[in-house]
Amino acid sequence: MADNLKMDKSFIEKVGKNVKKFREAKGLTQIELAVDANMASSTIGMIETAKNDMTISKINSIANALGIEAYMLLKID
Repeated sequence: MADNLKMDKSFIEKVGKNVKKFREAKGLTQIELAVDANMASSTIGMIETAKNDMTISKINSIANALGIEAYMLLKID
């Protein structure tokens, strides 16, 4: 696999933690967020636990479902 195609595990973990943080702040379960974002709940789980990389469109769908801007999920402190 080419180096540019490898997952950046550390970054993906941080984004997953952001998804979980905003989801919990909204009082949503993974299932509720998945329904609102039009994706499988297992996808949300895999994103939150950094078992899966995500596309920009998935980030945007999750952000829209959470009522936040997509960049907020990508912001790493």
